[in-house]
Amino acid sequence: MLDDKVRELATGKNFAALTTLLPSGQPQTQIMWVDADEDHVLINTEVHRQKFKNVSRDPRVTVTIFAAENPYSYAEVRGRVVETVRGAKARAHIDRLSEKYTGGPYANQIQSERVLLRIAPERQLVR
Repeated sequence: MLDDKVRELATGKNFAALTTLLPSGQPQTQIMWVDADEDHVLINTEVHRQKFKNVSRDPRVTVTIFAAENPYSYAEVRGRVVETVRGAKARAHIDRLSEKYTGGPYANQIQSERVLLRIAPERQLVR
């Protein structure tokens, strides 16, 4: 189950740093839009992207969510991608995220297929 503060940060208009592991074992980090449900941190990406390839091979991730108004207020979630959701649900989710962050529908061209990553926390730190 997600800590209430983690969920609050993830469902707010805050950005997250997603760290995955490259095939070499080196970390790769990107700044991402983020969301949450009751039990998972949610990240939406596309199947052709390296981050998706990384979690398909090794599901361990770290997500750090920074409060937009105070980046010294943050939550770190270490966990695993326990489910991927594709198709219409993933597409609808990126549109909801775009509404949250930009105020409009998702405008970027989708190059492959949207996929929603459900991340189950194994460790949560809130500052």
